[in-house]
Formats: sequence, C-alpha cells, structure tokens
Amino acid sequence: MWEFLQKQPYHSEIVISDDGSRDNTVKLARQFAEGKPVRVLSDGENRGKGWAVRRGMLAAEGENVLFTDADLATPIEEVEKLLAAREEGFDVVIGSRGLPQSILEIREPWYRELLGRAGNILIQIVAVPGIWDTQCGFKLFSRQACADIFSRSVINSICLDVELLYLARKLGYRIKEVPVRWRHDPNSRMRLLRDSYRMLRDLARIRFIHR
Repeated sequence: MWEFLQKQPYHSEIVISDDGSRDNTVKLARQFAEGKPVRVLSDGENRGKGWAVRRGMLAAEGENVLFTDADLATPIEEVEKLLAAREEGFDVVIGSRGLPQSILEIREPWYRELLGRAGNILIQIVAVPGIWDTQCGFKLFSRQACADIFSRSVINSICLDVELLYLARKLGYRIKEVPVRWRHDPNSRMRLLRDSYRMLRDLARIRFIHR
C-alpha cells in the first residue's frame, strides 16, 4: 500500500486503527510508521470492528477518506475506480464483489458464499435495497459524508457497513457500487456463527436506532 500511494500525484496519509491486538501488530505498525505520514491508533482494548473503523475514519484528514481491511483483500490499486466515481459526483463509493464485472481471484468456501447471499437478501429487505454487497471492506467517502455518517454511527460489529450505507441514504448522500478485484484470505479470523449472530442482532437495531 505504501509503495503504491507514494507513486500517486495526490497527497495521502495512512491511519492504522487497531482493535486491541494482543500480538506484535501495534509494535510493528509503529515501527513502520516512523518517518512517514502514518498514524497508529490503539488503546489496547478490543471493542469491535465498527469501533476501530469509526475511530480511524473520524481521525483521517483527507478530502477523500477510504477504509480497507488490513489484509488488503481488495488490492489498494482498486481505489482508482472509486476515485473516478467520486469525480462523477458520488459521495460514497463502495467496492463490490456482487456485480457482474467483479473479479473474485480467490473465492470463499461455498457455505460462506451461500450464507453471504442469504444475508444480502435480508439486508436489502431491512435496510439498503439495491446494494448487492454491503460487506466488502473497501469504501470511499467524501470528507463531508465521512464526518456526517461516522459521527452518527454507533454499531461496533461487522454490521457497521450496513449502518453506514443506511445512514448515507437517510442523509441524502449519493452512493455508487463499483466492481472490484477481491481475494479471500483463508486465514481470516472471522467466526461464522458468532459474527452472523451479531450481524442479525445489529441489523435489527439499525432502523430502531436511526429513526
């Protein structure tokens, strides 16, 4: 990521928001950050993906603010597609694995894909109809949209992505879904049953919280 950003004509910064890692992640991140426009945010507590993403996004200072998963399942080069959509006037641009032009270089196991499709149907019914992949961790926001949406966000689980898109629509921001390249990480730490339960629980909360 660093090498790619250094070659671009625009100024950029990297904000690493750690969610209570208990290994050497924070130490290595701080070593990497020395002498670079890189900030590491960590307080040692595990509060959930949503909390960590929200903290990092609200701390970022750019006119365009992107969050991406640490494993770079979507290659950082795909950000150019999202930036192009921002130039078209869209306020929130999301990478998608669910469009015909999307390229899945390494697919998830069949049962994860099946559960994901079923979950998306439910998400479209309950919260954000017409969006085919809410969960791809590659989303770009204008500075204003970022501040408005994340300052209202309260979900700390993986359902954060749905909440962000629900809020974006509620606040009148223009959203575009863009096909991207993506590859599944077989070492992903996502726990299927636990995270699915939290997803369902928080999906039910979103419309109630943001009435």
